Amino acid sequence: MTSGLIAILDDITALAKVAASTLDDAGAMAAKAGGKAAGIVIDDAAVTPRYVVGLCADRELPIIGKIAKGSLKNKLLILLPGALGLSFLAPWIITPLLMAGGAFLCMEGYHKVMHLIHPEGEEAASTPGAASSEALEKERVSSAIRTDFILSAEIMAITLAAVATAPLWMQAVVLAVVGLGMTLLVYGVVALIVKADDAGVALARSNKGVVSTLGRALVLGMPVFLKMLSLVGMVAMLWVGGGILIHGLHEMGAHAPEEAVHQAAEAFAAWMPPLHGLLAWLAQAGIAAVLGVVVGAAVDLLVKHLLRPVFARLQSRRPD
Repeated sequence: MTSGLIAILDDITALAKVAASTLDDAGAMAAKAGGKAAGIVIDDAAVTPRYVVGLCADRELPIIGKIAKGSLKNKLLILLPGALGLSFLAPWIITPLLMAGGAFLCMEGYHKVMHLIHPEGEEAASTPGAASSEALEKERVSSAIRTDFILSAEIMAITLAAVATAPLWMQAVVLAVVGLGMTLLVYGVVALIVKADDAGVALARSNKGVVSTLGRALVLGMPVFLKMLSLVGMVAMLWVGGGILIHGLHEMGAHAPEEAVHQAAEAFAAWMPPLHGLLAWLAQAGIAAVLGVVVGAAVDLLVKHLLRPVFARLQSRRPD
């Protein structure tokens, strides 16, 4: 009986080791997939603060909370089951869908570049159709959740592509961990960003010179920081979109573009061997970003001159 109990304990220990190893594998996969989606996370964090501009300070955190809740619903209730369904039923479609999302990111990045060059087209901070602050808040939250859906779809697609060979249950765990982690990270950072100026004002009123100086620096520095964050988000959108397209072509059998980018990056990095890794990454990201601008311009023309007119004509033919 004692030997049987020892055998059972040995089995439990072995199962515990396997479970721990499996959880470690899932954690490692989640970290790897999250790293690949970092560019989109940066853009998400850069885009979201504009949705609370012009609203009451005491409504900023509740609005961010509503957007974060909508983001979690997007990721966990819609995109996660959809991604697993595609992985099980039609895994071949994941790469083309990821490339379509990459092309969309390129177009969005191209729009940001054009807006940077021609800022006179900037939309007003207030929404014209809003009849009250409550209606304005509702419109802002809805718009933010729609934008988040696109970015979340890219995050989940990149994550799924990174764990495509794992068992289905592990894919679900990794997708859930990445979805939850990214949401907490993005909207936690956004909450800190939008309240930083309020914290700066409070610190500036302090009687202590160092604290007061820090507060004034926060108040004066946040607008500059937000502009820099927006610029980083734009570049991230372009290099992520371009990179997705290059890698997608490689996955579909067209290896020449990715090999050419790799060779160009290696040649650039060879100029300074001590910084080889950094320079190679910068070169690859730069080439992908340039490709993103070109693809974004082409997709923008396609949408304006083909897709929109076609959709408008189809809608005009629909019976009332």
